[in-house]
Amino acid sequence: MIARIRSLHYAWIMFGATFIILLGASAFRSAPGVLIVPLQDEFGWSRATISVAVSINLLLFGFMGPFAAAMMERFGIRRVLVGALLTVATGAALTTRMHEPWQLYLTWGVMVGLGTGSMATVLSATVASRWFVARKGLVLGILTAAGATGQLVFLPFYGWIVSHSGWRTVSLTVTIATLSVIPIVILFVRNRPADMGILPYGATSADAAPKPMTNPIRTAFATLGMARHHRDFWLLAGTFFICGASTNGLIGTHLIPAAMDHGMAETTAASLLALVGIFDIIGTTCSGWLTDRHDPRFLLFAYYGLRGLSLAILPIAFNSPHFALLAFVVFYGLDWVATVPPTIALASKSFGRAAAPLVYGWIFASHQLGAAFAAFGAGYIRTRYDDYTLAFAAAAGLCLIASLMSLRIGLNAKTPEPILGEGLSARSTA
Repeated sequence: MIARIRSLHYAWIMFGATFIILLGASAFRSAPGVLIVPLQDEFGWSRATISVAVSINLLLFGFMGPFAAAMMERFGIRRVLVGALLTVATGAALTTRMHEPWQLYLTWGVMVGLGTGSMATVLSATVASRWFVARKGLVLGILTAAGATGQLVFLPFYGWIVSHSGWRTVSLTVTIATLSVIPIVILFVRNRPADMGILPYGATSADAAPKPMTNPIRTAFATLGMARHHRDFWLLAGTFFICGASTNGLIGTHLIPAAMDHGMAETTAASLLALVGIFDIIGTTCSGWLTDRHDPRFLLFAYYGLRGLSLAILPIAFNSPHFALLAFVVFYGLDWVATVPPTIALASKSFGRAAAPLVYGWIFASHQLGAAFAAFGAGYIRTRYDDYTLAFAAAAGLCLIASLMSLRIGLNAKTPEPILGEGLSARSTA
């Protein structure tokens, strides 16, 4: 047993530590989903007002991605993660003292958004790109499932805390949980395989990593400046915008309030999202396995199309026997973020393995822009029309558009040269 542990490639230890970090980080970000109704009841804030804070959180959660990826290149993964965890803990703790909407925007919106955004799926992309050559798709699938599942599986626990101890206890719980992750980062996280004198898992000497960049902000913007000239970047960003709108922004934020509108208890509604998270583990892991073996474009075509159909029937499921809603949860859960592994694979194919985390950071920013748009838009629709049906129908239509867009990725375009080497330099564009 000891010999087996010693022979274990350190990439798998990084994988395990990253899994735990992503599970926790996503759980921290998702807590506002169970706070909407309690905050509405205590302070009298409308759902549109509260949704502004969620939108800020989602925007920063996404737009921190390219800068977090660049800072990981410059300062190392461990330093970035410790700083991010301390920011989340501080923001969550300060929410217990708030009394005005702007304080909610500053804490759960800005501080928690910045902190969790530094530990988003760009961390998955960075770890997978640096530490794995073989099994990369599978690793991305599992790590992505950890991030998405963490947003959902803890919601029943948060709902139980709210019903028994109040929403402030949720904030304190997040604070304590965030601080408890820091020792894992310090003990187990390493920056690059080369720092330990080893190669990435499944790599040869030809797969050596590039030297880190010197200026993370300039690197992030320079990456965007060159990626924007490629049509594939805009197709990936556009489909991921719709992905964020139809997951985190709409369902992740508003499914619980929508279920409560139909007479469901908050804890029960939160349990539905937890089930989405459980089935997401299966769906996204399988998606990673499939991405290693099949054309990612066709996978995205299927994922977005099926998601659109599931969202189209959700209003009907709310007004049907509970087994119909359960069927939606299972079907939708398998597709929750199955789009991530093929999206990262296409980014790697278009922009090179070294540049993929930075380019994907901007693609993920588009994902969260869509999530913020849907979070506020659905809250406005509910406030204006006293119903979510229009929001669900609009999301279903967008998913069908994304399904068709996916088939255009990589067509009639030259494959660009990698845009990252030992430094960032312009290349010929398609």
